[in-house]
Amino acid sequence: MLCFCAYNCSIVEKKTAVASHVLCRRRIAINAQLLAQEQGYRRAGVSRYIDNLIGHLLQADPEGDYTVFVSDRSALSLSPRQGSGQAIRQGPGQAYRQRRSRLPMHNPWVRIYWEQCLLPLEIRAQSIKLLHSPVNVQPFFLPCKGVVTVTDLSFMIFPESFKTLQRFYQRFFTHLSARRADHLIAISNSTARDLSRFFGVLNEKITVTYPGVDATYQPTRDSSVLAEFRRRRNLPEQFFLFVGTLEPRKNLEMLLQAYAAFLRSAKSRYKLVLGGGKGWLYRSLFAAVEKLGLRSEVIFPGFIAEDELPLWYNAADVFVYPSLYEGFGLPPLEAMACGTPVIASRTSSLPEVVGDAGLLLDPDRPDEWAEAFSRLCEDAHLRAELVARGLQQAQRFSWARMAQETVQVYRNVLTGGA
Repeated sequence: MLCFCAYNCSIVEKKTAVASHVLCRRRIAINAQLLAQEQGYRRAGVSRYIDNLIGHLLQADPEGDYTVFVSDRSALSLSPRQGSGQAIRQGPGQAYRQRRSRLPMHNPWVRIYWEQCLLPLEIRAQSIKLLHSPVNVQPFFLPCKGVVTVTDLSFMIFPESFKTLQRFYQRFFTHLSARRADHLIAISNSTARDLSRFFGVLNEKITVTYPGVDATYQPTRDSSVLAEFRRRRNLPEQFFLFVGTLEPRKNLEMLLQAYAAFLRSAKSRYKLVLGGGKGWLYRSLFAAVEKLGLRSEVIFPGFIAEDELPLWYNAADVFVYPSLYEGFGLPPLEAMACGTPVIASRTSSLPEVVGDAGLLLDPDRPDEWAEAFSRLCEDAHLRAELVARGLQQAQRFSWARMAQETVQVYRNVLTGGA
């Protein structure tokens, strides 16, 4: 029985006597304060993980009872998961609740205060048996079992990319949470290894559950649809695409160097599209565009809405992802699912995501990237091979499977099996 609760919420409940007993026995809460619904860079990454986790839990655990805490700017709906082809329905004895905060959770300090001080009180008042904290940190004083998803440890590996207080908060509270949680979920084997390396977490305390890819990410067969999309977005016929938050960890300045080297010998004029919202410490990226004389060659469309992402991937000739570090890396997976050849960094979790379905390169070698651009532009056989491999690789990842594996973690923790 999946429950979505709100502080000022509406409650839809149908309970049988048996279901009421289960409700008390297996009441689970999810801290979804970082679920963002406004368009912007915060809608990427962890927010999409939370959104898909909650949406697919309805089908993965029909006997469960979930309370989901959302921010003052978010609200959940019992609509079908996009592209899943399955409606989310309320079954016999199920109750759906969401608890929406009245506090301004967009303020990080308010959110931290709520998470550490007020959330434990809510958990006790609601008789919660287990709290899932899906982004690294759980309350220090937690009056129930705790499961924490660790999405990445970039603040440990690239501390210079974070502001001082942000870095301190992440390091201190993620370390404490990793030690105190009953079980940890890592979204890749790479992240699991980082947990052991930095925080000394034992392997048996970690379960790896890969994120998935929606069915909406698939090749577009109708060329007129792509032609209309290019016209509407004023896109060139040929371009390389990057999608992600504009921040130092994405290694985009190296990508610009590689692209500039490619243009010097290219037979065709491929543009470079860097799609994504502005994150932090991004000014040097725009300065690099000017320094390399690429103002007329590089396109910044800003944040790309999820409902348009499949069209962007399909319209691109090659998807490029030079990131220095990723906890998982959804964009290259989505690009492969759309039948677009991928070039990605040979680092962190990206080899797990891409496998042998793309070209994996050293993130510090712009000459290698420039050469790879040329190869994919000139070698039709290689492009076709990567497309076929990418489509097959993408089928290995499923949000539904991720939710099922997460539910199994909950059950193991509640029964003492984890």
